[in-house]
Amino acid sequence: MTSVEQINGTSDDSSFKLELGERIPDRPARPTGEVRRNRRRTQRDPFDTRTLDDRPTEYEKERDQDDPWETKVGEDSRRDEEKQDSSSEGDGYFEEIYDDFDSMNLKEELLRGIYAYGFEKPSAIQQKAIVPMIRGNDVIAQAQSGTGKTATFSTAVLERIDVNLPDCQAIVMAPTRELADQSYRHLIALGDYLGVEVASLVGGRRVSDDVRKLSTEKVHVVVGTPGRVNHLIKERALDLRYLKMFVLDEADEMLSRGFKDQIYDIFRHTPNDVQVVLVSATMPSEVLEVTTRFMRDPIRILVKKEELTLDGINQFYVQVEREDWKFDTLCDLYNMVCVNQAVIFCNSRRKVEALTQQMNDRDFTVSAIHGDIAQNDRDVIMREFRSGSSRVLITTDLLARGIDVQQVSLVINYDIPFVRENYIHRIGRSGRFGRKGVAINFITKNDERTLRDIEQFYNTEIQEMPRNVADYF
Repeated sequence: MTSVEQINGTSDDSSFKLELGERIPDRPARPTGEVRRNRRRTQRDPFDTRTLDDRPTEYEKERDQDDPWETKVGEDSRRDEEKQDSSSEGDGYFEEIYDDFDSMNLKEELLRGIYAYGFEKPSAIQQKAIVPMIRGNDVIAQAQSGTGKTATFSTAVLERIDVNLPDCQAIVMAPTRELADQSYRHLIALGDYLGVEVASLVGGRRVSDDVRKLSTEKVHVVVGTPGRVNHLIKERALDLRYLKMFVLDEADEMLSRGFKDQIYDIFRHTPNDVQVVLVSATMPSEVLEVTTRFMRDPIRILVKKEELTLDGINQFYVQVEREDWKFDTLCDLYNMVCVNQAVIFCNSRRKVEALTQQMNDRDFTVSAIHGDIAQNDRDVIMREFRSGSSRVLITTDLLARGIDVQQVSLVINYDIPFVRENYIHRIGRSGRFGRKGVAINFITKNDERTLRDIEQFYNTEIQEMPRNVADYF
């Protein structure tokens, strides 16, 4: 097998409250018209195991809605009747395509924001998903990384917002602060001419600032992470009674790890007729099974797993005999190729810190980011990387999902990901929106089987890195 030395001639979480096997009927059919105000909750949450001293306050009782996943007598027959009456907008695949933004019947101010942002023609996912989201359908949208999923749900959210109402009408949930910040920036940019007020509610910042903003300013859209949003709901600072849209970005991550209970707690405070939108590059079958409990006849815009790998990304591997030889291999590769920006993925925070120190000791300028770094520092690091002042970023899977930096042309998997679904998210950081990109995987003898499993899972081929790898940039 080819190594970089040969090329250069040198050597030196918690679980759901419901088990997956337990099927609960769909939530009741969405009533027509706008969200009814002044709803009151009269039934106790069946999953509420709090003691008498922890019973909800009168405000909480007034605000809370019936448990959306609670079995309701008589709802099965009504749901079945509605399914029979549904057309192409029922549970199934959406085939209607809109080739340009003008044909979507968007607000003029929103169109101005879209074109000012630099979009000229909608991507494949935008052509299929924006309109059913605007119509109020529950939607499950899956598409390749770097194809404009964030702009897809951002456009739909902005179109549905009524700026004349002061209430929070849409909430976008993200698994990381960085991903939430990216969605926030998309909403601000696309809605520049609309007058829509967007609030970013993420951890690592002062809660008092969020409370003050929600209590003194008009907020139409909230973008946040589950922990902070949950906290603000419990503090009675965030009111979701008039919510129209509930969006889960990177939905597979949100519904398959430690976020499950937090998402459930947030969701039970939403109106019964809230629209649910799930977006991700991967949708495992177990996640799709969970969605049957809180989505009503969703439109599914899905791609097969063998179609997920990106055509514009060349995937290679480098055989490294021993784990401690990876660093010298990286240095050789670093000196052979010239790229605008690169992201290096490791499987642990400790590995990120160790590799960063090694690179700095060799006088390579790199940045590093992981979950233990303070939020203010993470914001500065990401701002520098997006601006191009920092060219190489070493990170964990914290940044594997959704982070959009157009200049990234190289992704290095210093470690092969533990979860194979993360592979497609990692390599999707390069080749954004049709640009050329390269993904290089460092593998030891122990990683060979994992790499073969990834190839089989995505029906793709990861080739041995050629001697002329620099020609691919």
